[in-house]
Amino acid sequence: MKTAAIACAAALMVLATSGWCLAFHDGGVAACDGCHTMHNSSGGQPQTGTGSGNRYLLMGSDPSSTCLLCHASSLAADGYRIATSPVPPQGSPPLQLTPGGDFSYLQKSYSWVNSVTGLPATSPGDAHGHNIIAGDFFYFQDSRYAVAPGGVYPSASLSCISCHDPHGSYRLTSATAGTVEKPVPGARSNPIRSSGSYGALPTATEAVGVYRMLGGIGYAPASFPNDPFVNDPPIAVSPVVYNRPESTSPTRVAYGRGMSEWCENCHSGLQHTSYPNATVGNHPDGNAAKLSQQAVDTYNAYIKTGDLTGTFSTAYNSLVPFEEGTTDLSTLAADTTATTGASLSDNVMCLTCHRAHASAWDSSTRWNAAKGVYLTVGGAYPGIDAAGTGANGEYATGKTEAEYAKTMYDRPASAFATNQWSLCNKCHENDQYKQ
Repeated sequence: MKTAAIACAAALMVLATSGWCLAFHDGGVAACDGCHTMHNSSGGQPQTGTGSGNRYLLMGSDPSSTCLLCHASSLAADGYRIATSPVPPQGSPPLQLTPGGDFSYLQKSYSWVNSVTGLPATSPGDAHGHNIIAGDFFYFQDSRYAVAPGGVYPSASLSCISCHDPHGSYRLTSATAGTVEKPVPGARSNPIRSSGSYGALPTATEAVGVYRMLGGIGYAPASFPNDPFVNDPPIAVSPVVYNRPESTSPTRVAYGRGMSEWCENCHSGLQHTSYPNATVGNHPDGNAAKLSQQAVDTYNAYIKTGDLTGTFSTAYNSLVPFEEGTTDLSTLAADTTATTGASLSDNVMCLTCHRAHASAWDSSTRWNAAKGVYLTVGGAYPGIDAAGTGANGEYATGKTEAEYAKTMYDRPASAFATNQWSLCNKCHENDQYKQ
């Protein structure tokens, strides 16, 4: 029988020694026995000790555990992994550096003493992202919310397949229009020829999968079929190598259009809007929330706190990404290697500020946006140093300097100002919203 490991090995042969396994899913449904086991066995051994198989005949005890059998790893920045397993001990950071973040932050809680008030504070693991349920890997239901903030999706049903369609039903049939199609039973559809996450183009007779196999209109996983999606997946293109340190260059996912709208499938009550209708506390984002001329000029000039000498050609910062307002896959594929900044056709989206999976910070933000004022202190990352001093309270939020550096994807502290303010200023340094 062909297993997930064999499928991945075949993909690695295709990609030589790159270490990236793309062929197993390849934009659509994978080999059935990579995720399911018909006879409650794998490799000649029982899958469960009870004699009864897992629900849906899955390899793992639940959908997310099945996904993490391949997508969790103890290796640093390891290919397509999205969780460090086992979770690193206190004082050591998670290792995966994908644009979506590392799920193991959900199992890491931090505590510290506020440097001003002297009061203790905490950042619990549940606050760090989407709390997928993966019992085999010790991920459990969010203890704070019964349903998705702004929506009705139950926390008790949240898994990888709440967002990602494991059978790859949705496909792109146009290289430019962003047309998403879901096959209708009994109707003819163009077969998927490749993943659509890396810039492959559909042809007249073959489609490509949607970005990251996300669910589209009508998608409803078996764990919660009562609230089907009303928006299609976003149009975006990722570089092939995306799980990597960003110490010398950014990892640019070229987001095209529709990310915030897709997030509204579960978070419709958090819907943002565009100027001039945005209200206080409701930051505009989405397809209609185009950047103002002032925001464009600031983004392109901003390098760090106090330094507005940047230029459009090198202005891009993956800590503050944006959508480009296009569905042209060729344009987006070219932009995965670009360093150019923002324009008036671009817009803010949910992932401008948040990571899709999890991060070290509350609300899965890309940097410490809520607990402290500074990202660097005295030219260094805040944190407990090798001598056990310099905790910097709310700036470090209980992390070591090494942990903090990893949350910044290994960027050196010298990339920022001596005392770096929030990266909200990448767009707001020059306007009335400046911190």
